[in-house]
Amino acid sequence: MPLTPLVYWAQRHEDIYLRVELTDAQDIDVHVHENFLQFKAQGHGAKGQNEYEFSLEFLSPVKPEVIHRSTQRQVSITVKKGQHGWWERLTLKERKPVFLAPDFDRWLDESDAEMEIREKEEKKNRLKASRHKEEEGFISLKTAFLFVYNLVQFLGFSWIFVNMTVRLFIFGQDSLYDTFHTISDVMFFCQILAAVEVLNAAFGVVHSGVIPSLIQVVGRNFVLFIIFGSLEEMHNRPVVFFVFYLWSAIEIVRYPFYMLGCFNTEWKTLTWLRYTIWIPLYPLGVLAEAVAVIQSIPIFDETKLFSIPLPKALGTSISFSFVLYIYLVLMFLGLLINFRHLYKQRKRRFRTKKRKAN
Repeated sequence: MPLTPLVYWAQRHEDIYLRVELTDAQDIDVHVHENFLQFKAQGHGAKGQNEYEFSLEFLSPVKPEVIHRSTQRQVSITVKKGQHGWWERLTLKERKPVFLAPDFDRWLDESDAEMEIREKEEKKNRLKASRHKEEEGFISLKTAFLFVYNLVQFLGFSWIFVNMTVRLFIFGQDSLYDTFHTISDVMFFCQILAAVEVLNAAFGVVHSGVIPSLIQVVGRNFVLFIIFGSLEEMHNRPVVFFVFYLWSAIEIVRYPFYMLGCFNTEWKTLTWLRYTIWIPLYPLGVLAEAVAVIQSIPIFDETKLFSIPLPKALGTSISFSFVLYIYLVLMFLGLLINFRHLYKQRKRRFRTKKRKAN
């Protein structure tokens, strides 16, 4: 006759828990079919080290998936009920097997089990509400940060655009020659702050490509700090006016669009301008930057500023103008990359709007 281990049981509305008194159990075989469970294992039980087995015919069908875990002291088995509910007993026969007993460590009455379910649901709801509140707090904090950033940039570039426009009407051509002295401080601030856009894209604060943002920010700051900022001879050139004016003309449309986007709000005219005005202005801006770089090359050659010294045996140095020639090539490659990126954005945006309209 096969040896039978001691088995303790308890239940919940969804699960049956069995605890088999076998220490150091090995070769455990547990499987379920409909409402029958069969167990077989090698271990140390009430009759010493032997092979033990038992079978149970449950009161109702159960799911075939069985979870079992063996420790040095016992084998724990979890069986899922076929239907959610409370059983009046474990086995189909009213008379329970002699090896079966209640597991008082896990035993609960039906009312206690229902209370346990309610407590779990309340805990789950509290946790869900807490996470939702944290997400809302993060979203509101992120929205506030993005709105303030875009607002500051909009105010900065608006001041530049309006100031330059008013000076152009009042002073005419003379305003073209002192743009750097009157505007550069605010432009320095705005362009340094624009580095935040690269970080936002890199860390996923906004859903935007890192490369297009990096190309624009690095390109503009190169022109602003290296070409204009480091060469006093460039300060009075009219090209400064055109570069600053084209930059600000693009940004006074772009940043208000982002501000409204923080609150899922759209103004159709502004949306159209955001995805259209760059078509003429962006290439013109790059062209103005290229003119500024070309005008600076003779100055760098003459002043030897940023020249790269070579060993004394060669007796010369590499002029920074060589770097500028390479930069001109990269500038137009960047133009193609960003133009393609902006065109895809525009196509995607208006194609989506057409679908919604249909």
